[in-house]
Amino acid sequence: MLNKAQRDGGVELIAIARQAREAVEAVLADATAAVRRRVTVDDQVTDSLLDREQRATHGLAWLATYVESVRQLAAYAERMQASGTLGEIEELLVRLGIAEYLAQVQGGIFMSQGEIVRPADLGLAADSVAARLAGPLQALAASQREHRARLVELMREHHDPAIGDCGLDDTLATIRGEMRKFADSEVAPQAQQWHRTNSYIPLAIIAQMSELGVFGLTIPQDYGGLGLGKESMCVVSEELSRGYIGVGSLGTRSEIAAELILGGGTEEQKNRWLPKLASGEVLPTAVFTEPNSGSDLASIKTRAVRQGDVYKVYGNKTWITHPVRADLMTLLVRTNPSEPGHRGLSMLLAEKPRGSNENPFPAAGMSGSEIEVLGYRGMKEYEIAFDGFEVKAENLLGGVEGQGFRQLMQTFESARIQTAARAIGVAQAAMEQALAYAQERRQFGAPIIAFPRVADKIAMMAVEIMIARQLTYFAARQKDSGKRCDLEAGMAKLLAARAAWANADNAVQIHGGNGFALEFPVSRILCDARILSIFEGAAEIQAQVIARRLLSVGN
Repeated sequence: MLNKAQRDGGVELIAIARQAREAVEAVLADATAAVRRRVTVDDQVTDSLLDREQRATHGLAWLATYVESVRQLAAYAERMQASGTLGEIEELLVRLGIAEYLAQVQGGIFMSQGEIVRPADLGLAADSVAARLAGPLQALAASQREHRARLVELMREHHDPAIGDCGLDDTLATIRGEMRKFADSEVAPQAQQWHRTNSYIPLAIIAQMSELGVFGLTIPQDYGGLGLGKESMCVVSEELSRGYIGVGSLGTRSEIAAELILGGGTEEQKNRWLPKLASGEVLPTAVFTEPNSGSDLASIKTRAVRQGDVYKVYGNKTWITHPVRADLMTLLVRTNPSEPGHRGLSMLLAEKPRGSNENPFPAAGMSGSEIEVLGYRGMKEYEIAFDGFEVKAENLLGGVEGQGFRQLMQTFESARIQTAARAIGVAQAAMEQALAYAQERRQFGAPIIAFPRVADKIAMMAVEIMIARQLTYFAARQKDSGKRCDLEAGMAKLLAARAAWANADNAVQIHGGNGFALEFPVSRILCDARILSIFEGAAEIQAQVIARRLLSVGN
């Protein structure tokens, strides 16, 4: 039960948060109008201008992400206050988060470590932005140092690692507890060994994940799944990735495959594959990217030629995760070479036998070589060559050619929400490593957490985890309610990936020389964090997509 001072503090915070939200929304409206003038001709966005003005357009995407973050922090504070659970930790996280993001809107937003977008880049006068933000910034600026110190003090006393949790309902809170228990007992103790030896995650771990329902979370009960929403996927992905990103990412394979089949498959395909995906009997992999296509999926060249009751596949794919042990490939191919761009693409549900280290691809017309990677291990990455590999014609997703790109696009919202959740798990793992080490490591007669720059790093790790979590779970709720959420999902992925890298980098810095030693888990977490702003849409592509939505008339 909150005391009167806490309740009064919550009321004050909510008033400031609303004021902050209105102020940054006004800045965003000004910036959108200014940038739109640079990139439109006759009220239409022009690709050449959009590319020429990337600093402004991508900066606008980051500004919009900050504005949505402030909205979600304000909404979180209101929900927690209404339920009587806005405690001191939650209040401090919201105060620090809004204050920091407003300060960056005014002074410069970090798009990456070496790229800062400032108001002038967006066509805004610095004094006009400062005037809009003056009220809430003044209200929040006081006692920032004390607030950070107090937050770290409470974190040291607080033994629940999910600091500033989302106020989940009982079902999701129970799921979080079960997944955290599994990650702590079965995953985290072995993660460093899997990483350093580049070993597969053991099948015994995958079997336990199946028993916990990881692979069937969002698959409808009619097809053997649990029938839960995307918010449950966030909880599970976050907790498993906190233990090891490879384990958290195993669920992604099934999530993407199930979403493809649910959205575009025939009833026969749904009945055949979804129960097997839900139970973990079938492990899938996504086979989309090609050596020269990257994010430009519409330019892929791998072709599938219909010959009687089979397709024969020819071409090369790359950056394919966990293909050796997969039983099913969702394979994007060009079935109509005369159709340019995305219109000639189709999706195949390509069955394959499981391979092994000794014989990775025991299938005719299919071969591959491993791509050695810094992190994100446990599943292994491959480049794959197809030379007449056969797929049953009945396994054309949906039974109609030319639908592959559209079918894949329907999965992007969920994939990016799920990736954001994985990033939060990695960010959380980095913070926990930093907090534990800073309390144990003594220098100059005191634990290093006693030094403000160490404590401040940890405080801001917690703050950005909180912000990314609110944004990600909001996107998941939008998806669960049937609303379009590509904008919110993209923002969540963009921000959470940056937070994961920043947290991991700062955690290594707090460890000092030990952070550079392979024996310390934080070195692995740093490697794992780096991939998050690259896959599922690189940060630059993500910003481009967000900007296009923002700048389109009637978006």
